[in-house]
Amino acid sequence: MTNPYGILQSLEKIGIKPENIGTSTGVNWINTGESYLSSFSPADGKLIAKIQETGKSGYDQVIQTAQKAFETWRTVPAPKRGEIVREIGNALREVKADLGKLVSYEMGKSYQEGLGEVQEMIDICDFAVGLSRQLYGLTMHSERPGHRMYEQWHPLGIVGIISAFNFPVAVWSWNTALAWVCGDVCVWKPSEKAPLSAVACQLIVGKIFEKHGMPEGISNLVIGDYQIGELLSHDSRVPLVSATGSTRMGKLVGQAVGGRLGRSLLELGGNNAIIITEHADLDMAIRGALFGAVGTAGQRCTSTRRLIIHENVFEEVKSRLASAYSKLVIGNPLDEKNHVGPLIDQDAVKGYLAAIEKVKEEGGKAVVEGGVLSGEGYESGCYVKPAIYEAKNHFQIVQHETFAPILYLIKYKTMDEAIAIQNGVPQGLSSAIMTTNMREAEAFLSVAGSDCGIANVNIGTSGAEIGGAFGGEKETGGGRESGSDAWKAYMRRQTNTINYSSELPLAQGIKFDI
Repeated sequence: MTNPYGILQSLEKIGIKPENIGTSTGVNWINTGESYLSSFSPADGKLIAKIQETGKSGYDQVIQTAQKAFETWRTVPAPKRGEIVREIGNALREVKADLGKLVSYEMGKSYQEGLGEVQEMIDICDFAVGLSRQLYGLTMHSERPGHRMYEQWHPLGIVGIISAFNFPVAVWSWNTALAWVCGDVCVWKPSEKAPLSAVACQLIVGKIFEKHGMPEGISNLVIGDYQIGELLSHDSRVPLVSATGSTRMGKLVGQAVGGRLGRSLLELGGNNAIIITEHADLDMAIRGALFGAVGTAGQRCTSTRRLIIHENVFEEVKSRLASAYSKLVIGNPLDEKNHVGPLIDQDAVKGYLAAIEKVKEEGGKAVVEGGVLSGEGYESGCYVKPAIYEAKNHFQIVQHETFAPILYLIKYKTMDEAIAIQNGVPQGLSSAIMTTNMREAEAFLSVAGSDCGIANVNIGTSGAEIGGAFGGEKETGGGRESGSDAWKAYMRRQTNTINYSSELPLAQGIKFDI
């Protein structure tokens, strides 16, 4: 392969070699004898690497190793587990620039966003270290004399993680960092569109576990397409499957896991809106909408898809957005002068073009026309123009998430109407309002306001911090990852009652004398 922006040197620093590209249970790499998955960069269309796929036999070997590792890992005191996760965070700090560059080159997001993704990994490790001493249970007063009641949280087991291409490493870390301090072991199936970044992470963490004398199988990697995901979803040895991706995929995972009465943690599609009121600071509103709509080329689950704009400022917002879009620089994501990189692949480009045709068919009016870029620097065929269309919320295409930089402008008159439009889609991930009016802000955050899992005031829909629980409602899946008490999803709760008296009274005052 070629060496754009020193990518070969970055791979070398991380430790990626031909002999360690594929299935892994830690520092051991398993030769499964299966076919290879090719990873191409959307930045230039070139082949980065070929990664050996896992297959059924390799998968079973990984699960068996993970089961055995869990028996040891769950007995390690939680603060000691936290110490290991702390060292993983430090190891990520050492390779932040190189891993960020790999993420950028393999996925297509800007280098700054690649660095930001690695920083998210570091942040969640820091959060998990503190959490390792705060896996609290409650104590309750018993109605029976001489009795004590409390609850405790135990490790759950194997956590299966299915991640999406748009955040090829960060969302995995949200799950693993918490799961590890909770005493679980993890089996990760990364997106087949960005597998090399996953190999890099496995190399980094495997060395830390080995350094501490931990067994193989605490961190595991399986490579493949949806079929490997199906194995995880149907496997009763995996009590929790955390899946990030489309709503269509999430429904399949949820049905499979639910069919065996397992647990699923689903982070699915978003159709996120910003309400811009007549009382908004328009400078802030334009900036928040711009990054929300075009950041990561519109390929974030929290990307801004809809702008719901008060009629009194509609024309001004439209004009200023069009002007801002005209200044965007589109090109190789590793070149920091560029604002927007490519879509992930040609299928994503087809989806983008189909959405543009659909909104036109339904009566949408172009504000900034879209299109595919060609010529020097755009040889991969994955570069597109961020587009803006005036639309109606009931349009079929507006009701669906298109993973591309297409923004729909929708006009409103009253606050009640704006909130109804915001909530009037099947998805419920992220939302925002731009206003300096306290009543409008509080109405938006009230029980009668946004129905999303994330609701922001005077910031955009994109860019969540790890300290808060991340996730959404309705067809977004209902799962929560990262901060707050999201850790409880990775553990099993147990209620305990201890009788320290010499009597055996029954609850509810029941008499059962013989």
